[in-house]
Amino acid sequence: MKIAMVVFDMAGTTVDEGNVVYHTLHKAIQKKCPNVTFEEVLKWGAGKEKLQAIKDTLVGTNMFLNEDTIQEVFKDFLVLLDTAYENLTVVPTQNTERLFKELRDLGIKVVLNTGYNKATATSLVKKLNWVEGVNFDLLVTSSDVNNNRPMPDMILYAMEKMNIQDAASVIKVGDSTIDIEEGRNAGCVYNIAVTTGAHTKIQLLAANPNYIFDDIYELKAVVIAA
Repeated sequence: MKIAMVVFDMAGTTVDEGNVVYHTLHKAIQKKCPNVTFEEVLKWGAGKEKLQAIKDTLVGTNMFLNEDTIQEVFKDFLVLLDTAYENLTVVPTQNTERLFKELRDLGIKVVLNTGYNKATATSLVKKLNWVEGVNFDLLVTSSDVNNNRPMPDMILYAMEKMNIQDAASVIKVGDSTIDIEEGRNAGCVYNIAVTTGAHTKIQLLAANPNYIFDDIYELKAVVIAA
């Protein structure tokens, strides 16, 4: 079946922002749990809505905080992130803009989806000078759906908005295992991992993606062959 839409994760997949969100998440968690490492934040939290990322990191590292304290960590994270973003320089990952243009020229919808909330994701898009309808077709964030990754809601939402009926014409691309799980849960024909972000190739292999690419542009050959 011809590919109708590709859904791309943002940070680490299409956007290089120096992992600032996860460094900031780590900083907020460390105030209450100083033994939690940055690598553990990536392992347990990558790709997730950020309150859930905090909760899962705490569970994964056997750290137990009550709900009020977890909410305090999350609020602190949001404040720290606003400060970090003020002077942050972000750029597209290598070959991303070229790939977006060539896919759109082929009539394929290019969708961004992310575990960030709408405000954070929109801030990233503006810093990149990307415009919806020009550089990509749709931005879907954790603010737009009831259930976040690994549930398929964001992909299903994008399919509805783009008037695509069959997930067998959709590809999901991401840099974390939860991206692959999300795409599989949505029924995407291919779930593709890239090594430019949160998880290592070994970690990504554990999620059984259809392909693992070091360069996102390798996706085009898959699209053409489909």
